[in-house]
Amino acid sequence: MSPSPIGVFDSGIGGLSILRALRAALPGEDFVYYADTGHAPYGERGDKFVAERSLAVTRELMARHGIKLLVVACNTATAAAIARLRQTWPELPIVGVEPALKPAAKATRSGHVGVLATRGTLASAKFAQLHDSIGGQVRFHLQPCDGLAAAIEADDAALVETLCQRYLTQLGLGPGGRRDIDTLVLGCTHYAFATEVIARIVGLDVRILETGEPVARQTARLLAERGIVNQPGRSGHCLLLGSGVPQALQAAATRWLPGFVNQAR
Repeated sequence: MSPSPIGVFDSGIGGLSILRALRAALPGEDFVYYADTGHAPYGERGDKFVAERSLAVTRELMARHGIKLLVVACNTATAAAIARLRQTWPELPIVGVEPALKPAAKATRSGHVGVLATRGTLASAKFAQLHDSIGGQVRFHLQPCDGLAAAIEADDAALVETLCQRYLTQLGLGPGGRRDIDTLVLGCTHYAFATEVIARIVGLDVRILETGEPVARQTARLLAERGIVNQPGRSGHCLLLGSGVPQALQAAATRWLPGFVNQAR
């Protein structure tokens, strides 16, 4: 048993979708979640800025909370910074997130997959490597979604609806659109909180994939390998931190994680 918490961070509330999956898979673990909303959105920043913020947040989680494992719950931060994080803290197990291109390649029947992501993720070398590793049997249709993460962060339902309609239409999905895309990847953790809107627009024939459950499985595997899993039956807790307004983070956690009882500061 290891009483140390698991650290989870994102540029804002999007990583709460990953935290939701982690808490479901690992109910006995303690978590410290850091939302870097004071420096968001990462997806529209440069790699250098995102890497510096990722290092700063991880340094705080290590120094103040003694985390035993880190989950980088942000596609942009994973792409821009995970290599430097692993180089800086080689003893710390680190789990990143990446768009679910490999599961989508297995799931598609038509060979056409849509990808919604931030411009930073789609332009990253890590995304290019992931894309190229799958080969040419599947065609990925890439759609940058400027402003969507920020709209979800602000809980602006009207703007979320407008932007989803715009970007899915540009991708060719929705009424009167193309019929070849049968699988849609949500390549930003924020977008999981717009799944209902997206599903309503694209219809029942398009399968939607996100990353929470695969990240939770990988985290559980690393904890087991290192023998640092908390005892079964224990009830874990979570501390919410961030560089923005704490009340906004607590409100988001209350909304997106039903039954969530937590400290925030």
